[in-house]
Amino acid sequence: MSEGWESRAEQWLAWARTPGFDAYWSYRDAFFDLVPPPSRGALEVGCGEGRVTRDLAARGHRVTSLDASPTLLRAAAERDPDGEYVLGTAEALPFADGAFDLVVSYNALMDVADMPAAVAEMARVLAPGGRLCACVTHPLSDAGAFATEEPHAPFVIDGPYLGARPFRATMQRGGLTMTFDGMIYPLEDYALALERAGLAIEALREPAPAPGAQERPEGSAWAQWRRVPLFLMFRAAQVPRR
Repeated sequence: MSEGWESRAEQWLAWARTPGFDAYWSYRDAFFDLVPPPSRGALEVGCGEGRVTRDLAARGHRVTSLDASPTLLRAAAERDPDGEYVLGTAEALPFADGAFDLVVSYNALMDVADMPAAVAEMARVLAPGGRLCACVTHPLSDAGAFATEEPHAPFVIDGPYLGARPFRATMQRGGLTMTFDGMIYPLEDYALALERAGLAIEALREPAPAPGAQERPEGSAWAQWRRVPLFLMFRAAQVPRR
């Protein structure tokens, strides 16, 4: 996974742990609607500071959590002393074949060096009948931008959509700064990675922000993202072997 997150771990802790600040709080309910009931065990890949893991545990899941950042793992474990946190990368998961009934990846697949390899690893550690639930930034939102901050501003795609390419963006909002980087993938790249890993999409969502989403300092932000999807969420299942 992106080693850059260790260098900006303190940035992310401030960003992610400011109540209601990050987009997660306005989209998480849509994501958890895709997650199946608790079963034998769940793995979160790219757990960061642990908020998704904590939300999974609150819903009854027994979770093992993995991240490449030692600082973020320590912060996650401090808030969840009973959790299991493992240092590692998505492209080489340190777990046995079929070890989990559920794998969760929330906004992490675009941060790995080799997304298809990460998907293949997630499929490998799934038990028969297991599910992969993932959220990524939507390929459409990655491809363009709103022309202005007005609620009904046109969404403009002035560059390529097809083809994988790196991205880097620094955001400043509410007195906080966060640098995001990773890869932009078209929808087909995610679908091909799942297909080649023996996984089939059984549910797909392009959610709008939750109706009660707290308005961000920009004011118009959520109005814009109710017109164009900011995130893509899906649940994939193992294809039975013949």
